[in-house]
Order: sequence, then C-alpha cells, then structure tokens
Amino acid sequence: MSNSNGRSRVTIEDVARHAGVSTATVSRVLNKTNNVTPTTAKRVQQAVDELGYVLHTAARVLSNNKTGNIGMILPATSTPFLASLLEGVNECTIASGYNLLIYATTNQASIQGGVPLPLNEDNTDGLLIFANSVDDRTILHLHQRQFPMVLLYRTAPGNRTIPCVLLENKQGAYALIEHLIVNCGHRRIAFMAGPAENLDAYWREQGYRQALADHNIPFDPALVGEGAFHDWTAKQQIKQWVGQELEIDAIFAGDDTAAMAAIMALQEAGKRVPEDVAVVGFNNDTMASYINPPLTTVHAPTGEVARTAARQLFHLIRGEPTESKILFETELVVRRSCGCDLAAKPAPEANL
Repeated sequence: MSNSNGRSRVTIEDVARHAGVSTATVSRVLNKTNNVTPTTAKRVQQAVDELGYVLHTAARVLSNNKTGNIGMILPATSTPFLASLLEGVNECTIASGYNLLIYATTNQASIQGGVPLPLNEDNTDGLLIFANSVDDRTILHLHQRQFPMVLLYRTAPGNRTIPCVLLENKQGAYALIEHLIVNCGHRRIAFMAGPAENLDAYWREQGYRQALADHNIPFDPALVGEGAFHDWTAKQQIKQWVGQELEIDAIFAGDDTAAMAAIMALQEAGKRVPEDVAVVGFNNDTMASYINPPLTTVHAPTGEVARTAARQLFHLIRGEPTESKILFETELVVRRSCGCDLAAKPAPEANL
C-alpha cells in the first residue's frame, strides 16, 4: 500500500494480489472494457470491497480515455418537475457506473467570447441539454466536434441529426381544453403562456387555440397572460386578472407549478376553486394530487423521458446506434380542480 500525507492508500496492485489476478484483469473489471469471467469479476469485486479500494479518476481517464462523468445543463430553478427529471437521469447514470455533473444556469449557456462551457469534453463524456439552456451556436459547435449529447424537450438546431427526447404537447393540451369545454361547460378559458422560445410552451398554446377553434369559441387575447412555468409569475398574473375583473370560467396555467400557484393566488383573493374559477395544469407533478383541490392536469412521463434520454446518451458514448427523435405521449388526468362535477349544476357567472 502506498503512503501519502501519512495515510496509506490501497493500490490496484494490492487488489490484484488479494484477488490472485493480474493488475490488467483488475483494470478490465473496474473499467468494464473487456470481458472477464463472472467468477473472476466477482473475486476482484470482493477484493475491492474488502480492501476499500477507490478507482483513481485520473487513472481511469488514462486507461480508457473516459472521465466517468456525464453532464446535464438546465435552468437554475427548483420545481417538482425538474426534481423528477433529475431523479430519472441519476437513476440511469448510477446504473451505468457513471457520475452525474449538473450545471444550473440563469441564462443560456454559451461559448461566445471564448469562454468554455463549465461542463465540456474535459470533464464529461457527454451532455444532456435541457430545452433552451444552451444556445444554438454552442450546440452546433459541440455537434461539429462529434461530442456526444442528447437534447431534452427541444429539437436540434439547423436540422442537424442530434438525438432528442420530446413530449407530445399539442394533443395533450387540446384534450385538456376540450374537457373543460365539453365536460365542464367552460367557455371563457384563460391561458398562462410558458417561457418564450420554449418548445413545450409553444405547442401547448397551439393545442389551446386549436381546441377553442374546433368548438367555435373565439380566441380572446385578453385571456392570454404569462405563467412562465413559474410560481411567482403565475401569482402576479392572477393578481392582474383579479384587478381587471375579467370574466373567466377556467384557467389553463401551462404547467403544474404555475397551476398550483394560481390556485393559491385565487384562494388568497377570496375565489373558490373550482366553484368560481377552474384551474388546470400540465405534467402531473408529484404534488398535483395532494393540493386542495386536487389538480386536473395532463400526465407527462417525466421520469421515463429522463431515463430514455440518459440511455440514449450512453449509447452515443459507447458508439452504439441511437434514435434521432423519441416522442412520448401524454394523458389527461381528471381531478376536482376543473369543476366537471359542477357542470350539471346551474351556477352564476364568475368574474375575477
């Protein structure tokens, strides 16, 4: 055992002697680079556990030109949706023997000005890029360098062939609005738009508009506000609508974070949900069924999206085939916040 700063450190040679194999065999087992019989691999792993050996990252990089890390770039915000996303990615990362490095940014990450991305080829073997967290120029640069990456909730810029994992947003939003119209009897349906340039937000608005048009309800710009998939923004929008005393039957808040914030803001303003104003969301986040009233929403398989994206990235890292685009379907989840159980009961018009 080597000694550094007065402390002994277990070496790969110690593991090899303990297991009765060569150092090359230990290296193959630890780095998973070549086939080793299950019996030998088990003996090496037992020696590693008994001696408390830890693979030196620098040695791993030298042995197989890999860092053992993947990176994920996403917005610097905390929501149940992002928590579910990270949980799914991390689950797949651990199962693949990798570490997950996260860079949360308040702006679009970019290499403009010659500044490298905090997560790059020097410290990761590939990247997961969430929505618009990285600008197009940087994505194209990484693609040109053949750096493995997978896009989440966005398509590749410039029609490049970069694997992406997406949601079917338009049909999900359409089903939600149609439910409000047909089953709940709502017609004055307001919409909280998501972040500008966000692909999910765009298609959810298209589903909202299409459902109105197909049911002969004129689109009213006064009923479109800002939710930005953010609780504070949603609360401010509710305060604005309440102050304007708009006639609104229901609110499609764009996502569950904004929807739950909208419910709180309406209740603080003395409005009953859904008796005075119905509220619906999108994503089916963890807390959606626990708030009062439970939230009608669209279920998006966030965990499976995350795991699929991570698996695609590991395929790229290993030089295996990948799918250029994977699209996940969504499903309407009806709970009490939409007020469909009140549709058969006559009720006075509600003004905000």
